[in-house]
Amino acid sequence: MIIGVILGVVLVFGVAATFLSVKIVREYQRIVLFRLGRAIGLKGPGLVFLNPITDRPSLVDLREQFLEVPHQTAITSDNAPISIDFIIFYKVVDPLVSVVAVLNFAGAALNVAATTLRSVVGDMPLDDVLSKRENMNALLRVRLDEVTERWGVKVTNVEVREVNPPPGVLEAMTRQMSAERTRRAQVTEAEGQKASAILAAEGERQAAITLAEGRQQAAILAAEGERQSALLRAQGFSAGLETILTVAKTLDGNTLLLQYLDTLKQIGTSPSTKLVVPMELNSLLSGLKGFLPDGATDQLTG
Repeated sequence: MIIGVILGVVLVFGVAATFLSVKIVREYQRIVLFRLGRAIGLKGPGLVFLNPITDRPSLVDLREQFLEVPHQTAITSDNAPISIDFIIFYKVVDPLVSVVAVLNFAGAALNVAATTLRSVVGDMPLDDVLSKRENMNALLRVRLDEVTERWGVKVTNVEVREVNPPPGVLEAMTRQMSAERTRRAQVTEAEGQKASAILAAEGERQAAITLAEGRQQAAILAAEGERQSALLRAQGFSAGLETILTVAKTLDGNTLLLQYLDTLKQIGTSPSTKLVVPMELNSLLSGLKGFLPDGATDQLTG
């Protein structure tokens, strides 16, 4: 009975010793091993065997982590109080130093972040704090990394999450935003009116050009029609003269003389008291000798 109890106690101690001497370390973890109080190095990843009597492990996570910094009040270079909160992203790059050099990294980082924030914001005016957030993020990251580097921790990024200006400044910003939107609306309306006026003027100009071109074409067509009409009249008159000339060439002198006499007869019947005969009377009488009996010509000349 006593031997069984002893064997049971030995078995329990054996299982406990095995459980304490074997550690499974994941890929993203490392064990900082202390033997008799002295750091002897890193263990892992994988299966790690420890001496439960002399060895004390300290587990370190190598993954990137974040730390939320609550609202901190800082004063800008132009004496404006402002409340800011931000997030710090970091990762352990030297597990041994991160365990040996700092007791509580999270608490130490919060205090360093608060003082660093006040230092960075104190060198910037309020307008830059509100508008140049990227510059402030970069400055905070560099300043924090300079401090945490000696702790074996790398600050990978800093992101300002919220910036709360004082109520008076916030009200002024609201009025400025409203004025800016009003200005943009007026500019947009003016640009629309300008574009509309330009389009209307362009339409009127095109209409005037089209009307002038139409009148020009109408004048050209009218002139062309008159020219064609005058040309046709001239061609008709020329054809008539040619016809008269052709017919005149076929007439003999006696026919022309008779025509001339008939014309004189018509002139003589007119009420005019003065007559202009476009040839000599002797020439006319000499042409009539062939048509009149002897002595008739002498009577006419007498």
